[in-house]
Amino acid sequence: MVPTTILIDDTPRCVVRPTDMKDLNRFIRNGKQYLLAEKPDGRIAHRSANEIEAVKWYNALALHRAWGGAEEEYFGTPL
Repeated sequence: MVPTTILIDDTPRCVVRPTDMKDLNRFIRNGKQYLLAEKPDGRIAHRSANEIEAVKWYNALALHRAWGGAEEEYFGTPL
């Protein structure tokens, strides 16, 4: 999948790149406490990352790879 932005009440919270929809849904379900930390009653949504958000994801991936991490082990970054 392409980098995907997770939104809380239409505000970008993080950008991730799940392997498929099942992976995305699992992240949203398991990460709900993290995602809603500042807005416990917030609404979670997702969309494809825009150009600026995708650049942030790719820059964070480059940092991850610089220390020897594999792309398959990298998931996302907060915004």
